[in-house]
Amino acid sequence: MNRSLSRRDFLKRSAGCAGAVGLGLYSRLSLAAALQDGQPLAPKPSHFPPRAKQLLFVFLTGGFSHLDTFDPKSKLQSLHGQPIPAFGLRADESKPLPLLRSPFEFQQCGRSGLWISDLFPNLRSVADELCVIRTMHTDIVEHFQATLAMHTGSSTIPLPSLGAWLSYGLGTLNANLPSFVVLAEHLPYAGAQVWDSNFLPPHHQGMRVVPSNEPIANLKSTARSVTLHELEQIMLRDVNEEHARLRPDDLKLRARMQTFETAEGMMKEAPEVLDIARESDATLERYGVKAGDKKSFAWQCVVARRLLEHGVRVVELIDTGAQDNWDSHGDMATHRPKAQRVDRPLAILMQDLKQRGLLDETLVVICTEFGRTPWSDSGNGKGRNHYAKTFSCLLAGAGVRGGTAYGETDEFGSAIIANPVHVNDYHATILHLMGLEHTRLTYRYAGRDFRLTDVAGNVIREILA
Repeated sequence: MNRSLSRRDFLKRSAGCAGAVGLGLYSRLSLAAALQDGQPLAPKPSHFPPRAKQLLFVFLTGGFSHLDTFDPKSKLQSLHGQPIPAFGLRADESKPLPLLRSPFEFQQCGRSGLWISDLFPNLRSVADELCVIRTMHTDIVEHFQATLAMHTGSSTIPLPSLGAWLSYGLGTLNANLPSFVVLAEHLPYAGAQVWDSNFLPPHHQGMRVVPSNEPIANLKSTARSVTLHELEQIMLRDVNEEHARLRPDDLKLRARMQTFETAEGMMKEAPEVLDIARESDATLERYGVKAGDKKSFAWQCVVARRLLEHGVRVVELIDTGAQDNWDSHGDMATHRPKAQRVDRPLAILMQDLKQRGLLDETLVVICTEFGRTPWSDSGNGKGRNHYAKTFSCLLAGAGVRGGTAYGETDEFGSAIIANPVHVNDYHATILHLMGLEHTRLTYRYAGRDFRLTDVAGNVIREILA
């Protein structure tokens, strides 16, 4: 069958080849996309030269305690049990509550002397790559809303997620794979809204991979013949194009067509990416992946690295769901098994990215939805409540000043003394490192220009390398 090769077909096929020949076609594909004739997920030029081309977003669900991980407070140790003016889940529930010391020991790590508790003995080995932001704060102290805010910038109304915004602003590096992939064994608070595209074109929505024997359902092609299948696809594509041409305002229709094309590419490439049997036994042992394991956080970290290697723009790891997570109301000792699940594979993943040269082009985000109180309000005096006034999150990798603790909290870790960082500032900084000016990354919807950072947000320039 002799078909003339149109400019549009050429751009689509060129984008599909990006994963096969590496990321060297990126600049040329960006130019093609700028001509507004490439496929919807073709790579787009950034606002300015980026420090990072890809994002690894690690979300530790439930609110890990800044006071037991990255922001040690000696006063909590010496004044343990002493009541101070405090509050329960909400600030209007004021009453004296006893200070709670940390059951974990802290140590200065690396050349930088960054403080990290013994919850993360393996992360200590990459301390000089980490920037700990100790003065994060958010607006609402409920899991659902705070999780939504960390992902979408909005704690009240569901809006497009960070990954969807990056897909919209930058496109993909490999058209055979989604631009935004989420590894989530269990649904987090707020569910699929945390990776939703909302009013952005639907093809920017994150694709969830469920760690299991079949991470992506229906991935194996059932085509009887490759030749016949290709002919069917050509016919279907032509029919769909004509159908879409007559309905130019139906974004969901275009998204469905793009989904079919991505699915076709995934059938060719995704099975290889998800097959960690291609990794050496020594590599799997370093991560802590055991024989037959297709579910652990260690397995997910190996897959995350492979997705980044194959050009996925944004990869998110969600360590647990809305149950059995870091929400340690009753006893801070329950932080330990949660940390043991993620500590080693995260440290090895960062070492692996660096050894392969990927950390120079990958921004790593490790965060949670809020922190925990310096006092205990549990009956046995061993747990901590939610705390949104200050908490710790991390950045590492491309463009980040490693071995840095940014911001300062008071002697109890309950108030910010210097350099507050709102969630909007965190997002503005992430976008900046990806080459995007957060005030320019907008989408007009319902008569208004929306953006990830709403009407706020400042880049934290002091932490930039």
